[in-house]
Amino acid sequence: MRYKGICEYDGTDYGGWQRQKNANTVQEEIEKALTKLLETPITIHGAGRTDAGVHARGQVFHFDGDTRIPPDKLAYAVNYLLPKDIRLKQTQAVGEDFHCRFDAKAKWYRYQIYNHPFASPLRGRYSWYVPFAPLDVDLMKEAVKPIVGTHDYAAFAASGSYVEMTVRTIYKAEISIIDGLITLDIVGSGFLYNMVRIIAGTLVDIGRGKLNKDTFTTMLQTLDRKQGGMTAPPNGLCMMRVYYDGEDVLSQQEI
Repeated sequence: MRYKGICEYDGTDYGGWQRQKNANTVQEEIEKALTKLLETPITIHGAGRTDAGVHARGQVFHFDGDTRIPPDKLAYAVNYLLPKDIRLKQTQAVGEDFHCRFDAKAKWYRYQIYNHPFASPLRGRYSWYVPFAPLDVDLMKEAVKPIVGTHDYAAFAASGSYVEMTVRTIYKAEISIIDGLITLDIVGSGFLYNMVRIIAGTLVDIGRGKLNKDTFTTMLQTLDRKQGGMTAPPNGLCMMRVYYDGEDVLSQQEI
């Protein structure tokens, strides 16, 4: 039987989602828990590969296995075997042809920035601390608008990374203030390596006055990464949700 799972994790102490030889990863921890519970080796497949230090509230994965535990109760059993910084939020049975990555039609990421004279011990794990002068949030709100649409985002990928196709569709990109944090919510058909962090870093440079309001337009026109700003650190980034057929990609309701 094939199962779909949705999980939440604090990525601070992990080398990312994907299993690696020399780092503890989220995928490995979930596989270990499932293997112990089902008493057979289990391999899971994720909808996205979050980097070291990146968090998730709605990462989706699937796996094949057999158990007498009802599908909707499986999450409770697995959670007893997981470390406290990883939790399954939902499990369900799905068709044998379901694939969490190939069937996904969009992803929602959130990047949060703490712009304050003093660092916060409680916010530091989940936001990027940007001290000193206040950022121009209204300017940032205007500056981010051009990235919405279908474009070639080659200038928004990490230097040295390579994919054959760099065209993506961004359905929504908005800046707001949530609980005192400058928050970038972005929903897209897919994202290049470090794309959201590059957008966040460039927005901070715009908010500081180091780059002008039309920077994203210039990046889209020139396809030149050097026209943009810094790559923001991983701790402010969170995968919020993965969307599938029948789900509204503009709905920002968490699962």
